Amino acid sequence: MKTYKDLTIWQKSIDLVIAIYELTSNFPREEIYGLTSQIRRATVSIPSNIAEGKMRGGNIEFKRFLLIAFASGAEIETQLVIVKKLPKTIKLDYNKVDSILEEVMKMLNKLISQLEPSN
Repeated sequence: MKTYKDLTIWQKSIDLVIAIYELTSNFPREEIYGLTSQIRRATVSIPSNIAEGKMRGGNIEFKRFLLIAFASGAEIETQLVIVKKLPKTIKLDYNKVDSILEEVMKMLNKLISQLEPSN
């Protein structure tokens, strides 16, 4: 049995965390307790939920935690829409984060659909 660290989705979501931290380090100082903190927490929750779900054992539990991770991804997408429109963050380069987040969301969606129903 593979551990969560062997999962490509977990590894890619760690890459997302690093990219988000790099991006948000360029946010204005006044956002440290606002959007910076919120986006970082949501991003860290993705690999954390993948790890927790995998370690709980069984597809039903794993799928439930993958769904939570997927929802965190949607939260990040929404927060990025907001920061891309703010005057102090509009000109930042979001390409790397957007690319990794899109890949993570597709991978989560595929993995979720492959697991047995959680009914």
